[in-house]
Amino acid sequence: MPYTTELILIIGSFLLLVATLSSKISTKLGIPILLLFLAVGMLAGPDGIGKIHFEHAYTAKMIGCITLTLILFSGGLETKFSHIKPILWNGVLLSTFGILITAFSVGYFIYLCTDFTLLEGLLVGSIVSSTDAAAVFSILRSKNIHLKNNLCPTLELESGSNDAMAYFLTVFFTGLIAQTTTFHFWDSLLYFLKEMSIGMLSGLLVGKGMLFLINKVKLDYDMLYPTLTLSVIILAYSATNFIHGNGFLAVYIAGIILGNKNFIHKKSLIKFYEGISWLMQILMFVVLGLLVYPKKLFAVSGIGLLLSAFLMFIARPASVFLSLAFKKIDYKQKTFLSWVGLRGAVPIVFAIYPLTVGLEKADTMFHIVFFIVLTSVLLQGTTLYPLAKWLNLEEKNNTQKKKQALVFSEEVKNELIEMQVPESFPIEGKQIVQLGFPGKSLIVLINRKQQYITPRGDTYIMPHDVLTIMTDDKNDMDIIKKKLQAI
Repeated sequence: MPYTTELILIIGSFLLLVATLSSKISTKLGIPILLLFLAVGMLAGPDGIGKIHFEHAYTAKMIGCITLTLILFSGGLETKFSHIKPILWNGVLLSTFGILITAFSVGYFIYLCTDFTLLEGLLVGSIVSSTDAAAVFSILRSKNIHLKNNLCPTLELESGSNDAMAYFLTVFFTGLIAQTTTFHFWDSLLYFLKEMSIGMLSGLLVGKGMLFLINKVKLDYDMLYPTLTLSVIILAYSATNFIHGNGFLAVYIAGIILGNKNFIHKKSLIKFYEGISWLMQILMFVVLGLLVYPKKLFAVSGIGLLLSAFLMFIARPASVFLSLAFKKIDYKQKTFLSWVGLRGAVPIVFAIYPLTVGLEKADTMFHIVFFIVLTSVLLQGTTLYPLAKWLNLEEKNNTQKKKQALVFSEEVKNELIEMQVPESFPIEGKQIVQLGFPGKSLIVLINRKQQYITPRGDTYIMPHDVLTIMTDDKNDMDIIKKKLQAI
C-alpha cells in the first residue's frame, strides 16, 4: 500500500495518541515513560504488528538532534543556578572525567570480548557513556520522592552537560573509523577544548541576546514570543555546530542564563517548552523504535547483557567513585549516583551517527546500544525508588507547606498595592463580593497570620489581613482606597 499524505498523518497521529495515553501506565507502575514510547515504535515497526518500514536514518538523526536541543534548553530554563552552584564541580567532573572513564573502559571491554576493533569498541563506549536523568525524574516524581544532599541538582547538571563530551567522542571516533579524521593527541585535545569553549561562549551570548530580545523587542502579538525564542534556539545550535562549537552545550547554557533572569512571559514560555519537549520526545522515541528490528535485538542479546552488566556494575561505579574521589561525598551518595546512570534517548540518537556515514558494523552497534538502553531502563529504572529508601537518601516531605514570600515576575505590568486591615477598619467582616471594586481591580492574595489565602468572592475580610490588590488602571487606586474606608 503506498504511503499517501493522509495515510502518513493518520498513522503518525495515531502513534502519538497511543504513546501519550501510555504515560498513564508509566505513572501507575513506575515504569520509565521512555520505555513505553519506544515500545509503541517497535510495535509499529517492521517486526511488529504495524509492519511499517522506516529506514531513514538521517531523518531520525535530525529529529533526534532537534529534540535533544529543545530538551536541553527546557532543562536549562528550569535549572536554578542557586541549586547547582554548591555542586557545580561535582557535575562538571561527572560530565567530563566520568564520561571519559566510562567510554574508554567500556570500549576496551568490548574490544576484549568481541570481534570489534579497538576503535569500534571505543565508539560504542562513547555512544553509551552519557546518562539520561529525564527517565530518573519521571520515576522519582511518580513516587513523589525527593533526594537528600543535593542529589537531584547533581543529576540534573550531569545529564544536561555530559551530552557535550559524549557527542564529541562519538563524532571523533566515527570520523576515525570512516577515515575522515586523523588522530594526533594534542591536535585532538586542542580541537576538543576549542569546541567546548566556542559552545560555552556561544551559550553565554545567546542567553544574554535572548534576554535582550524578549524584554526589549515589543512584539504586537504575545503568541509570537515562543516562535521568536524557538527560532533563536535552533539557530544557536546549528550556527554553533557550523563554526565547530558544541551546539548542545550552547543551548543548555543559554537556557540556564535565561532561566535565572526575569523576562516577560516567563511562565508561559517555560510551559511552552515543557509541552514542545514532550511532543518532540514522543516523536523521537517512536521514530527510534521504528528503526529497531526486534529479531536483531535477540541476536545481540548475549553480548548486550554482558555489556550492560559491565556498564552498570563496573564502568559507571568506577566513573563516579574516581571522578568524585576527592569530594566530600559519602559512599551512600556515590552508590546511588552510580546506579542512577540510566541510559536513555541520547545514546540511541548518537548510535544513529555511524548509520548515517555507512560504517560496516553500524547496524550491529545500533542494536547493541538499543539493547543496553532497554536493559538499563528496565533494571535500574525500576529499582531507583527502593534503593533510595534503602540508602536512606529519601527526603521526607512535611505535610505543612513552608511559608514563602510572594515574588512577582517582572512580566506583571499591573499596579500593585498592599494594605493591612486595622482592628477597627470599616471593611472588617465584609465579603469581597460586597466591596464593589472597579471592574479591572481585584484582591489577588490575602496574607492572614503569615498564611497565604487565595481569595474568592465569598471570602470574608478579617482584622490584620494584608491585602494584595492589583489593578490595570492607576486611577482606580484612589477609588479603591475610598471604597475601603467608606464601607
